[in-house]
Amino acid sequence: MAICDRVVLFHDHPPQGAGHEEVFDAGLGLLADVVALPHAQRSPLAARRSAPCPVRAPFRTGRLPDARSRIRTALQGGQAAAQRQYLAAVPARRAHGDAARVTLTEFISGPDLSAESLDAFIAAHAFPLVDKTGVTFVYRGEADAVLLRCFIHGLPTAQNLERVAGTDLWLLRIELPANSRIEYKFEVERGGHSEWITDPLNPVHAADPFGANSVCQGYGYQRPEWTTHDEQSRRGALEELHLSSAALASTRRLITYLPARFRRSRRYPLLLVHDGEDYLRFADLKIVLDNLIHRLEIPPLIVCLTQSPDRLLEYAGHEAHARFLTEEVLPLMRTRYPLIDEPAGRGLMGASFGGVAALYTAWRYPGFYDRLLLQSGSFAFSDIGTHRRGPVFDPVVKFVNEFRARPGKPASRMYLSCGIYESLIYENRSLVPLLGEQDIQVRFEEVRDGHNWENWRDRLRTGLSWLFPGPLWMVYE
Repeated sequence: MAICDRVVLFHDHPPQGAGHEEVFDAGLGLLADVVALPHAQRSPLAARRSAPCPVRAPFRTGRLPDARSRIRTALQGGQAAAQRQYLAAVPARRAHGDAARVTLTEFISGPDLSAESLDAFIAAHAFPLVDKTGVTFVYRGEADAVLLRCFIHGLPTAQNLERVAGTDLWLLRIELPANSRIEYKFEVERGGHSEWITDPLNPVHAADPFGANSVCQGYGYQRPEWTTHDEQSRRGALEELHLSSAALASTRRLITYLPARFRRSRRYPLLLVHDGEDYLRFADLKIVLDNLIHRLEIPPLIVCLTQSPDRLLEYAGHEAHARFLTEEVLPLMRTRYPLIDEPAGRGLMGASFGGVAALYTAWRYPGFYDRLLLQSGSFAFSDIGTHRRGPVFDPVVKFVNEFRARPGKPASRMYLSCGIYESLIYENRSLVPLLGEQDIQVRFEEVRDGHNWENWRDRLRTGLSWLFPGPLWMVYE
């Protein structure tokens, strides 16, 4: 390769999806200045992907006369007018907003805090109020107390909002680094009773198996565009199977993702996913796969989605579950689909306890799985004494202690991610140098998020393209 300022190389792969490990996507591998562009035949897509990415700015402009004018007009025209002005001002709010706190402070210290004035103020803003250094949570309603229940490790689990004197408006400001994303609820106390609710002023929610939380998108955070449906992406298909498992003494449902233009004349990598149905519902896994395959960022691959009725048992270093995957699910996949029949074509994926199950299975069956994607793995251990995470973690700690003593080489390439707002960040960090000592290629990513499905969704592009790189135009700057 000639030495010059700019080199363009087409990095392609055989149909079965095998790849060259020396070239990776920008920030995903060993070459920090690599910029990945789509296939040359997709020039419209290339233009869209290379366009500047807008930054989510705080909620409004900092020009106080304009703010007062909008509130005054809203009061004269009623709630409908306020809503129209709110919608019209969205681009301005996203483009500016450095004076968000000042504007709020001036408003609540002003002469008019009537119910109508508060209605207009609320209609003219997006909540919570985000600025470059933090966020102000706002609740409106009669209550004895209002608390923020924010899932950030290191902060108090409950923080009190303060009531603005003479109103039913409650406020709390916390510092929040840029590009953060956090989930929260309000605890509202009335008459000796308390209730946890989502933020009535915030329409942005995140679902999980236990319900929904409100979402605060910090300054600069944007949902990745590849997590939403792209009309240009061809859609893969889902097939449902049922397997009578001797290892688990029960019948299990499996859902298989087949890529668009699936053909039996070619062979595909296989990825086994723990909590796969949850990944579909809460992390948009099918949409992500469709988009990344269409954009050639990963090769077409087959994904087997498993689900456990007792994950805290079966995912916690459980030999029968590892046997179920390796000696029952994998042979079934081999008989039904054309797979790459070598370790480099097989991977395991999971989040939380699912990450423990994936690591345990690869460790229990060395040489079977060569790619691991572990998200916020619950890798609790105890170097000295006992752990403090409760009895449900006992088998996890037993396995992780054994793994740390005799790690072996469960895979050749591993991707790990964890949010810095979750307590598991320490355990995940400690695992990385241990894996590196085993001559494993490790990619570890820390993000400003918590232990939740949308965090794991936002990391899928990095993880999947690191483990299964697809054919790309590679641009070296």
